[in-house]
Formats: sequence, structure tokens, C-alpha cells
Amino acid sequence: APLHGAGIVTSLPTPHILFHTPHFFLQKWAFVPFALMYLCMCLYVVFTSGLTVFFIYLRTFIYSFFMRGRPFPLQILLFGMLFCIYNGFLQGYYMIYCAQYPKDWFTDFRFTSGVLLFLFGMGINIHSDILLRQLRKPGDHTYKIPQGGLFTYVSGANFFGEIVEWFGYAIATWSIPAFAFALFTLCFIGPRAYHHHRYYLRMFTDYPKSRKALIPFIF
Repeated sequence: APLHGAGIVTSLPTPHILFHTPHFFLQKWAFVPFALMYLCMCLYVVFTSGLTVFFIYLRTFIYSFFMRGRPFPLQILLFGMLFCIYNGFLQGYYMIYCAQYPKDWFTDFRFTSGVLLFLFGMGINIHSDILLRQLRKPGDHTYKIPQGGLFTYVSGANFFGEIVEWFGYAIATWSIPAFAFALFTLCFIGPRAYHHHRYYLRMFTDYPKSRKALIPFIF
């Protein structure tokens, strides 16, 4: 659905780069020194930190340049930057100074299931973003009905993928900051999926009536 705000800063991809660059470097700050110092001692933390760095790198420096969309409200941009700075610091600080895991954590069900869930959600997210980009040609700002992939079942397939992804990370790390971030993601982009769904239903008379907003077959 269209975004409404007090000020317009610029067209994409600049807002997405500004959103996620602080998050990327703060997570990198948490990952690189920790990896060098504790690689042999705690491969688990290195691996889980690397997952977040990889995804945020894609979001910041790859995904942004493929975006085709409208100008972006300045207020949302600034609040997004503040959140990413705080969240990146919180996650990084916890992984460096607070996280403690047993040596057999790699074989723990929470770790393996969390990583698989993270990769599953990231795959849905990336695939859904590709499908959304293909809806528009350069310079085209009209809305079209997303088709294919998980969009067959829900209007917010990209949102669903990101929520699954961060809950997977929270399970794999088994940490309060990660669960807090996953819950925030659900509370923030879950309603966005719902409003997108309602917008599509109003805008397109031929929109699939069986398609749900966020969770396939349920909601």
C-alpha cells in the first residue's frame, strides 16, 4: 500500500541503504573481532552471527539497488535508522559479552531447527522480493497483483519470510534480544501485510479471494 509521510527524502534504493547500513556495520563489529578471537572456542556464535551479517549485507548493498518504487517519507527513514542502530548494537553486544553455549550446542535441536527455519524464511523472503521486482519495469510505479511462490497463498509472502527468518534466528541463538527482535518484526510488519492485503482487495476486483494476508490458509 502507498506510504504517507510528512517529508519525502528520495527515491529508492537510497532509503534502504541508509536503513540497513548502521545495522550491517554494528553486526559486523560484533562478528569480525569475535570470529578472530574465538573461532576455535565457539564456532556456534561465529556461525549465527555470520548468518545475520550475510542477510543484512544482502539487504543493504544488493537488494537496495534492485528496488523499483516510489519516493520515501523522511520520518520513516529516520526512525528506521535509529531502530537499526539500536538493534544492531543490542544483538552484537549480547553475542560478544553475554552469550554462553555448551560445546554440544551445534547438535542441540534448538540450534539445528532454528538455523533451518532461518534459511527457510530467508529463501522465501529473497524469492518473494524477486517476484515483486519483476512486477515493475524501470520507471513504472503502478501496483500489480503478485503471482507465484508463496504469493499464491498470502499477500505478504515477503513479510512472512522475514518473520519466519528472525524467529528461526531467535530459536538458534536462544537469546532474549533475538526473541525481542523477532517479536518486534512480527508486530511491525505483520500489520503491514494485513493492510497490504486489504489494499489489494479494494484495488483489484479480480484479486484471489482465497488468498490470506500473512499466514497461509489461516490469516
